[in-house]
Amino acid sequence: MCGIAGWIDWTRNLSEQQPILKKMTDRIIHRGPDADGFWFSERAAFGHRRLIVIDPEGGLQPMLYQDGEYTIALTYNGELYNYKELRKKLIEKGHHFQTNSDTEVLLHAYLEWKEDCVKHFNGIFAFGIWDERRQQLMLGRDHLGVKPLFYTVQGSAIIFGSELKVLLSHPLVKTEVDREGLAEVFALGPMRTPGNGVFKNVKEVRAGHYMTFTANRVKTERYWKLESKEHTDDVDTTVQTIRSILEDTVKRQLLSDRPLVTMLSGGLDSSGLTAMAGAEYRRNGKTLHTYSIDFVNNEKDFEQDFLRRDLDEPWVKRVSEHVGTNHHSIVLGADKLVENLLVPMRARDLPGVGELETSLYLLFKEMKKNATVALSGESADEVFSGYPWFYQDQFLNANVFPWNVNLGYFSSILSEDLKESIQPELYQKQRFLEALSEVPFLEGEEDLQAKQRQMSYMFITRFLPFMLDRKDRSSMMTGFEVRVPFCDYRLVEYLWNVPFELKSIDNIEKGILRRAFEGYLPDDVRNRRKSAYPSTKDAAYLKGVSNWMVDVLNDPNSPILPMINKERVRTIADGNDKTINGTEARGLIDYLLQVNYWLKEYDISVRI
Repeated sequence: MCGIAGWIDWTRNLSEQQPILKKMTDRIIHRGPDADGFWFSERAAFGHRRLIVIDPEGGLQPMLYQDGEYTIALTYNGELYNYKELRKKLIEKGHHFQTNSDTEVLLHAYLEWKEDCVKHFNGIFAFGIWDERRQQLMLGRDHLGVKPLFYTVQGSAIIFGSELKVLLSHPLVKTEVDREGLAEVFALGPMRTPGNGVFKNVKEVRAGHYMTFTANRVKTERYWKLESKEHTDDVDTTVQTIRSILEDTVKRQLLSDRPLVTMLSGGLDSSGLTAMAGAEYRRNGKTLHTYSIDFVNNEKDFEQDFLRRDLDEPWVKRVSEHVGTNHHSIVLGADKLVENLLVPMRARDLPGVGELETSLYLLFKEMKKNATVALSGESADEVFSGYPWFYQDQFLNANVFPWNVNLGYFSSILSEDLKESIQPELYQKQRFLEALSEVPFLEGEEDLQAKQRQMSYMFITRFLPFMLDRKDRSSMMTGFEVRVPFCDYRLVEYLWNVPFELKSIDNIEKGILRRAFEGYLPDDVRNRRKSAYPSTKDAAYLKGVSNWMVDVLNDPNSPILPMINKERVRTIADGNDKTINGTEARGLIDYLLQVNYWLKEYDISVRI
């Protein structure tokens, strides 16, 4: 994994612009601490930060191909899990390779198939290719959007990079946010609209898309999408297909020239992947290392709710012993969580979900001490329809994003001026209707099945990107790569048409996946009900962020003050608002603190 940066300009000579490119890449040293590289021509300037995972000697970037007197340059972030097959196919077509890297395979795939190269890739990727002969820039992003890619058009210039901070460090890009950007922050929260970069004139290449830029044209192409059709496989065939795809995916994603581990929560998803990875390791005479997260006093403070049914650690121990892993449990205290609250905001350059991201960042920071790569169970709930929302009428019939249904209190903490400006409920509705218009419904499908398909689409295209952003920024902030086998596009394509009643066979969420893991996991682990990502219940955490919020409210220079209902927020921070519970209060305060310091640290100009 790496960090990329690029600048194309149709009127300005970029040959001597290394100081600006270096400033851009220096902002993402965390994504690539092992090496840097630059390439410059009259119209193009590429930068790269490298995290070495495969082929330490051969994967240097930007990578160049000389086509006569013209150069084709590539800067790339990601992994191609099918690069060995592609390399063989390209050799048969007459291509010659100098390295064993997937980077060179991607470059030659472009030489062979031009823009259609993305249709041949299985992996996670974001890249820029400058084709000097065609005077064209191509930006491409993987099927599900695992790897980030932002861009902006500023006059005659196109500037792109792995993170927003790359763009914001360029002198042409201002830290301005208009009405739409504020609506993204205050109406949608961390679940951004796909393609929206929040900052004015900043966009994101959407998942499953590529873009081409020339002096006179910008073209966007969707190379992959979900297609609806009747699912005709019987139960046994469905189970075996899922199992086969996962076995192949895990085997491919274990390839690494650096130490690889798995994340293990004791839940179905991470446990199943760990069992598959552990089996591969045993076949090669190796022991897999696993990692979990826990909190100080968690056993004493634990509160059961509909998302968290029991403690994770006993199940982690059960799976680790069954698979035979060397397990590491990382225990975090409230003080560390409060102290590092703003780190994920600085990682994503936008406000996030507070403690849920902070704990991830701290976990990856510990994992980085012994490894460079991990497998994660992220996205299984989205593609296997594992959330309670998929069968509850209040969410299926809500006509808003399901995660917004019970967040009505959030609007009440905004100032009247801000509400009048961004109209949060209307903005949410408009964005929901946009998403709804994209859903590829199946003709003749029953109403309930259609609503569940709609729900699935919302989670895959609107909620999952937030989860992937969270994981990418929290891990890459520490120079650590996380792979997500459940995001293999073949699995997502197949499951898209598996009906919810089959996904939840045996009257349990993700029942079809539980059957697919039969033989890999003990029955009690396979049948453990879903328990969400853990969070601290320590009262010291809520007290810490609440006191911090009071300090913000008492500071007349706090930039968030004109945007919020100060009296209502103060009541919440003081613990005197009985209309929301402690979990809601903690999440709300986390978010507002991040917004305040985002406005302050990024010196954001609000243009409404």
